[in-house]
Amino acid sequence: MRSSLGSPRLRWPRRITLALALLLVVPASTGAVALRLNYAGEYGKGTTTRGKDAVWLGHAWVDGRRKDADLAAFAARIRGTGIRDLYVHAGPLEHDGTLPAERYVRARWLIDGVHRAIPGVRVQAWLGDKLAGESPDGLRLSDGGSRAAVVRSAEQVLDAGFDGVHFDLEPLHSGDRDYLSLLDDLRRLTAQRRVPLSVAAHQIDPLPAAHAVNSALTGRGKWWSQEFFGEVARRVDQIAVMSYDTWMPLESLYGGYVAQQTSLALEVAPDDTDVLMGLPFFHEDDIGHWENAETVSAAIRGARLGLGRTDPGRKRFGVALYVDFAAQEGDWAAYREGWH
Repeated sequence: MRSSLGSPRLRWPRRITLALALLLVVPASTGAVALRLNYAGEYGKGTTTRGKDAVWLGHAWVDGRRKDADLAAFAARIRGTGIRDLYVHAGPLEHDGTLPAERYVRARWLIDGVHRAIPGVRVQAWLGDKLAGESPDGLRLSDGGSRAAVVRSAEQVLDAGFDGVHFDLEPLHSGDRDYLSLLDDLRRLTAQRRVPLSVAAHQIDPLPAAHAVNSALTGRGKWWSQEFFGEVARRVDQIAVMSYDTWMPLESLYGGYVAQQTSLALEVAPDDTDVLMGLPFFHEDDIGHWENAETVSAAIRGARLGLGRTDPGRKRFGVALYVDFAAQEGDWAAYREGWH
């Protein structure tokens, strides 16, 4: 999301270096054919919602802009779907890891209202920040004091009544051991509180070592290795893949890419971790996101194909809708029709 609030959309500049690098690794025609074939075929039996879905909600839900009528309408919209978790933007964190309480002054109103209107749906605090590394400003995970402050911020929102915490820290390079250390610390807190720890995750290497090639050529991180994805997944209760902003220009290629990403994630995620594939509930056109290609329907088809091919019996699987304030009626309709 291109917003000062932070979001689970990877913030990449408009560059073609990586695209050129991939063309050197594999002919474009070969890659396109492989993705198109990945998008073909029939769904596996039972590849529909497991009641583990989630939706990212904007900051207006906790800063006073949303009212009772808004909550009633939203509850009616998601009632009867597979949505179980709301990731509500309660940040952003400060660059030192702290979180001013005034950023979520209406949290109790939202939490109590959701629990009344849609019993069983959990309200998680979505916390995030820009990480330093690719630019001089941002949160530094290498600083132990900052990591400790992030844990205290998580404790702070749980004390405020949230049912869990969802983290989106980016851009986060593959293999970041400080991030894994932070997750270990957060997991001790959430396990003690018996609440879920959830994270938004980068996409997984679509080609061997793509993350390393990209990092070497651009100094930036877009993908994680499959091994690192698995390390993260083992430390959390939910992992939501940001499976959008893929640069794919055609719906069939995007859907095939999501099918591949789904399979790669399921191959390494433990059975007791929820794996969620992101759905693009937003409408923009740029080099990273082609609106006519990255559709909800294509993402759902890709997720269903990947699930059916890789782990059709898996119960802990769902989709995550990004984001409520940018969604159109057609997005909600495609979600209901394609996944239920």
